[in-house]
Amino acid sequence: MNQTVLMSGADYFDDKSAINALMNDQISVDIEAAQREHAAIRSALESAGIKVIKIDPPSGCQDGVYTANWALVKNGKALMSRLPNTRKPEEEYAQKILKQQDLEIIKLPENVKCFSGQGDALPCGDIVFTQSPYRTSIEAHEHLKELGFKQIFALQTKPSRNFLGLPKINKITGWPDSPTYDIDLAIAVLKFPSENSKGLIAYCPDVFKKSSQKILEKFNEVDKIIVSKHETLQAFALNLVSNGETVIMNSGAPEFHKNLESHSLKVIALDLPELKKGGGSIRCTTLTI
Repeated sequence: MNQTVLMSGADYFDDKSAINALMNDQISVDIEAAQREHAAIRSALESAGIKVIKIDPPSGCQDGVYTANWALVKNGKALMSRLPNTRKPEEEYAQKILKQQDLEIIKLPENVKCFSGQGDALPCGDIVFTQSPYRTSIEAHEHLKELGFKQIFALQTKPSRNFLGLPKINKITGWPDSPTYDIDLAIAVLKFPSENSKGLIAYCPDVFKKSSQKILEKFNEVDKIIVSKHETLQAFALNLVSNGETVIMNSGAPEFHKNLESHSLKVIALDLPELKKGGGSIRCTTLTI
């Protein structure tokens, strides 16, 4: 799992267009620091034996560092994303790049308003964890079957709320928002299931709606690590990459770190404060191909 990933760069990284609940356009970004963090992620991945294909970031795109949102890839096919308004220029660029990787391009029909690619669709073997409605329309879920997934878990995390207790709408995208707007902030796949062993996932029940909590509780094809809300939201603990043996994760989540090691996983923890300002981290910057 996650043997080869695609990474771009932090050359144009910024948070001036606050398109998710974790961004603050009043806090400036240090691009040089973000570039160093991005390089540290690449180095950690390669040290774990993961092949990194490095491509240039799309020119002028503040979120172009987050390649995970470009598509979902499986079985030589790439189901292309449908991104928020300010990220639209990335779509054509992403398609060109993935064609160059000899992937079959699948485009969603017009009735699918949004799809956040791998950010909102995490494979676990032939199973995929996805959600709606923040960055992925429920209409996108059925198209995941075109990649060969046999089981789709449709989940939902809790929304951001305003002072009246109503779900917040992002001022820039016009879409509903959540601190876990993409599911890769709320759940992580650590080991795929196999004929001889169960898989392993980690997730934070507290950020999911009750209906989704029940779905995950009843799912017994994998073992589970429970992660606290604090480590999930403050440390971006679940926004990680695992190849089944080594986990590259954010620092600041000591309990989760300890639990990973208790499952015989090697852990590489990175400090990535600049990239977090964009509302994403390690998993967001890597598209598995």
